Amino acid sequence: MKALRKLLDNVKPNFEKGGKLEKLHTTFDAFETFLFVPGTPTSGGAHIRDGIDLKRTMITVVFAMIPCLLFGMWNVGHQHFLGLGESAELMDKFFYGLKVVLPIVAVAYIAGLTVEFIFATLKGHSINEGFLVTGMLIPLVLPPTIPLWMVAVGTIFAVIIGKEVFGGTGMNILNVALTARVFLFFAYPQYMSGDSVWISEMADAVSGATTLGVVAAGNAAPLGFMDMFLGFEPGSIGETSALACLIGAALLLITGIGSWRVMIPVFIGGYLMALLFNAFGGNALLDMPAHLHLVAGGFAFGAVFMATDPVTAAQTTTGKYIYGFLVGAMAILIRTVNPAYPEGIMLAILLMNVFAPLIDHYVVQANVQRRLKRAK
Repeated sequence: MKALRKLLDNVKPNFEKGGKLEKLHTTFDAFETFLFVPGTPTSGGAHIRDGIDLKRTMITVVFAMIPCLLFGMWNVGHQHFLGLGESAELMDKFFYGLKVVLPIVAVAYIAGLTVEFIFATLKGHSINEGFLVTGMLIPLVLPPTIPLWMVAVGTIFAVIIGKEVFGGTGMNILNVALTARVFLFFAYPQYMSGDSVWISEMADAVSGATTLGVVAAGNAAPLGFMDMFLGFEPGSIGETSALACLIGAALLLITGIGSWRVMIPVFIGGYLMALLFNAFGGNALLDMPAHLHLVAGGFAFGAVFMATDPVTAAQTTTGKYIYGFLVGAMAILIRTVNPAYPEGIMLAILLMNVFAPLIDHYVVQANVQRRLKRAK
């Protein structure tokens, strides 16, 4: 490592101001900080109050998503062979899913990082590390049948409109990955919803509907709790397995990167809202047992990886509890009252992203008022 450090120090002057390769400074800086922790403090945007920098924090989140990615690859193959009525070995399913999913991940990273490099070069600052996570999140929330050009368009739109126009990493008000998904959902709904997008190459006689899609149509849930918890159902690439999400959550909580003050209230809010609707009923989704709502669709994935985004979530301690609870409650509300969009967790998170600053404002004002009363 000392030899590598010496090599970088020797060539670094060429990339600094006045050097022959000055225009490639951002590229060199990204490579250098990927290998070594930078010695400069953060001056704006996201602040990491720890001995690690933002890049190491983001890499940890990527590691936490690997269980969802690996299971998603296997499940894509599993649903494919199931849809064709064929049997296959575990590794055959995994390698089929790998063939389908890997290009989606690659396109998301290439498209997003290209935009990041262009903006960093134009604005003359270092490469922001936030896309390390966003580049993995975007493929995991998409169906396996989505065209690759659409992945690129959605990613570019999300990075430019969802982040760069607000100032880059740490300044965006909406979750970037969810911005990509919502853009694609409303721009190309035929590729993002329905019964034919969740299974790659299935037989004509197979429905391909997700569990929530089946229930939204007025039928009973086709799977039991354990199958839904493990993730043996059609759906977005990385969202179906609540178990894989919880493994990732454990890593985030152990390392102190994820906030349990957001995660747990999301599940509590969703469960209590589902219980409330169970008491009244009215349609199949309203009657669906509350515990099934927590493992159906992308609820667990959203609670663990989306709602906990430190940039777009509430910042105050009390605000995090309120924010998380409302995300869970709103997710079930959207899912059950609007059966046309049974996957409500993503819209719920985006809605609460908008209200997060307001929640923090009233929490701070309440603290101010209590202190003023004590001072009298």
